[in-house]
Amino acid sequence: MMAFPVAVQVYSVRDDAKADLRGTLEKIKAMGYDGVEFAGLYGNSPKEIKAMCEEIGLVPVSAHVPYLDMVADPEGVLSQYAEIGVAYVAIPYLTEEYRPGQEKFAEVIENAKMLGKVAKTLGIQLLYHNHDFEFDKIDGKYALDILYEEVSADLLKTELDTCWVNVGGEVPADYIRKYTGRAPVVHIKDFFGKKSENMYELIGIADKRPARPDGFEFRPVGSGMQDVPAILAAAKDAGASWIVVEQDKPSMGLTALESIEKSIQYLKTVNV
Repeated sequence: MMAFPVAVQVYSVRDDAKADLRGTLEKIKAMGYDGVEFAGLYGNSPKEIKAMCEEIGLVPVSAHVPYLDMVADPEGVLSQYAEIGVAYVAIPYLTEEYRPGQEKFAEVIENAKMLGKVAKTLGIQLLYHNHDFEFDKIDGKYALDILYEEVSADLLKTELDTCWVNVGGEVPADYIRKYTGRAPVVHIKDFFGKKSENMYELIGIADKRPARPDGFEFRPVGSGMQDVPAILAAAKDAGASWIVVEQDKPSMGLTALESIEKSIQYLKTVNV
């Protein structure tokens, strides 16, 4: 039996959610998921989203909110998610000028402190969701570690994406345990293939690049290269409250909905 509840990142089924959010949430609930993590509200108001989740029986665990949107209007943007009732909001992605090694990475560190404070006043915990570029080193340290050293744990906690931790060159289970007590939400994502310069097409970033560069693809949890039981055991040891399934793009001939259903079916078989 799983030691914690499982949510799904709605971005995994974004086309379905855009066409019919309520219907998609109902399908997610029927699959056996306990909660959802949002990445956009698909034209609905925070009040409507809150009501949908309550009526369907899904916990609105968290949300991915664009970094620049939050910086432009911290209280205005974050208050929308407070109205929904999420416990966590994550900085989901950094465009190139804000990444480690660029001058604006220093801004990210300071803004994370500011956003963390604003979030706290609204009853929300700020998280940071990594990709692989945070595993570039600055003076011998991973940029991701520098971020967590510079911003206090009460203001910024981790949302470690286990796929990108692996692609970044670290063992996901080990890295989760490194942040024991600071890892309330863990992204469990499976994949197959090797790191490629063109992988980000699969998350919708570089549209002009090939759809399946060098055979790299995201897969349903339990269908790829990840040691899922080890990741789940580490999440338990680290004190995680939620596991979030994410699959940026379907594969294996499955639809997006079929992919997340395959993931939850597998997770139900894992005893951790």
